[in-house]
Amino acid sequence: MKKIIIGENIVKSFGEGDEHRNVLDGVSVEINEGEFVAVMGPSGSGKSTLMFSLSGNDGVDDGKVVFDGKDLSTVGENELSDIRRTKMGFIFQQPTMLKNLNILDNIILPSMRGNGKNTAKISEKARALMKRVGIAELETRDITQVSGGQLQRAGICRALMSSPKIIFGDEPTGALNSKSAHEIMDIFSEINADGTAIMLVTHDAKVAARTERILFMRDGIIVSELKIPKFDGTDIDHRVEEVTAKMLEIGI
Repeated sequence: MKKIIIGENIVKSFGEGDEHRNVLDGVSVEINEGEFVAVMGPSGSGKSTLMFSLSGNDGVDDGKVVFDGKDLSTVGENELSDIRRTKMGFIFQQPTMLKNLNILDNIILPSMRGNGKNTAKISEKARALMKRVGIAELETRDITQVSGGQLQRAGICRALMSSPKIIFGDEPTGALNSKSAHEIMDIFSEINADGTAIMLVTHDAKVAARTERILFMRDGIIVSELKIPKFDGTDIDHRVEEVTAKMLEIGI
């Protein structure tokens, strides 16, 4: 299977003098096309830093990141921005949206760059995505007029507008109640089933249990991983038990 991301001996540090530390300390990781991966670990273990480094949002101090065959350290900032905009999707715990725009306009805004003459086509795709995730009736709502779960669905639509090769999610269910979190994970499963790779950073064993490979981090390194079959919708309790048992085994 083709590898969409290859990270080799990634080092990322912060601070100076006595405060200097490696948040990533020689991490190597590969993600295949269409793979569903979770990253778990205690706060400060390097989970989010790894995600930002693999996506080119953060430069690395040593090692390299290859995305879709291209070494990200060799491209200029404009090309890197285009790669992130057209081949990657990003979903965060709190979607960043503009208060002066309605839901539909927030979804299409990033896609307007370089496509200003195709507004109708872009809007049509956004409406199709909104229908897919169950928020078709909310397109004219302000972002303050929808629930957290609905806003996260809008964030997913925005991430999918460019038909990305991979979606990165940093605690995408962290601010949601259990029902909304379950529904968002159902959407992620559908997206992944269509062939889009997904990498989620999470503290939630139930979220991680919906993926197929879990990387466990501590002190800036990957200390273990767990591979489980694709989720078929029927064995979540057993899968959560596997994840929590692994967490206890490695002490995180």
